[in-house]
Amino acid sequence: MGISHYIKEIGRGKDGARPLSREQATDLLGQVLDGTVTDLEVGAFCLAMRIKGETPQEMAGFLDALRNRMSLIPDNDIATVVLPSYNGARKLPLLTPLLAMLLAREGVAVLIHGTPTENSRIFVSEVLLALHIQAQAAPKFIAPGEVLYMPTEVLCPALKRLLDVRRVVGLRNPAHSLVKLMNPCAGKALVVSSYTHPEYAVSMAQTFELTHTNALLLRGTEGEVVADARRMPQMDAFINGQRQLLQETQAGTLSALPDLPKTTDAVTTATYTQSVLVGQQPVPASIAMQVEHILRLVKQL
Repeated sequence: MGISHYIKEIGRGKDGARPLSREQATDLLGQVLDGTVTDLEVGAFCLAMRIKGETPQEMAGFLDALRNRMSLIPDNDIATVVLPSYNGARKLPLLTPLLAMLLAREGVAVLIHGTPTENSRIFVSEVLLALHIQAQAAPKFIAPGEVLYMPTEVLCPALKRLLDVRRVVGLRNPAHSLVKLMNPCAGKALVVSSYTHPEYAVSMAQTFELTHTNALLLRGTEGEVVADARRMPQMDAFINGQRQLLQETQAGTLSALPDLPKTTDAVTTATYTQSVLVGQQPVPASIAMQVEHILRLVKQL
């Protein structure tokens, strides 16, 4: 069938483009993920959406299409905490694995999913490998107290290909938003998600509300879902899409700053993570608060 008629609607520029319905968005992304459209159409779709921006209805439709094509983590009869990790470390150490392991220590089943999206950053797969956590080759059951790392290409190879379009055109596309919103679990889950710019906080919240998702949303560290160790961000919860404020922003930096590593390499970050886990270094206050909020939310699911 092709997607040219959709591109005609979304590709009229910032002011002239028309939003798609949820059903249209589902069909469009379904065709893209199924590989039934040309590379030229995929590129046009990515650029058009980058200029127009995604509406919550469109994101809900994209999530519907992705859900139908994704290999899901088996239901483990408990709530799994889902940590997407796609931004990596630029200036600050990548502490998403620390968040995961702190949660697992409390008996939580934790899924980290991600993939490298650039060549110049340290990504979660590297830090996890330094912590002796291997990537999985297929979806598997996650036990309480276990951290599982699932590469995006295992969950949905077509989604990985769409993410990689950025390496060609140099711009993000809807896939980069989808990975922070999606729930790859067949059973109950709490999606921890983050934003970098205030406008994304609004659109992501509206999408969680529309899709009745269980989630925690905050401004993380350089786009990662772990709270910035230097400050206390606002944290909002969504239980079946119903929003509640958990944590207000605290202005400025925290009074007691952690002794973070001066470099972002995987080995140094892993060493710091292990030192926190064994009590040699304190858990950064904002991350400790994030863990407390997540634990309380998991009990509600």
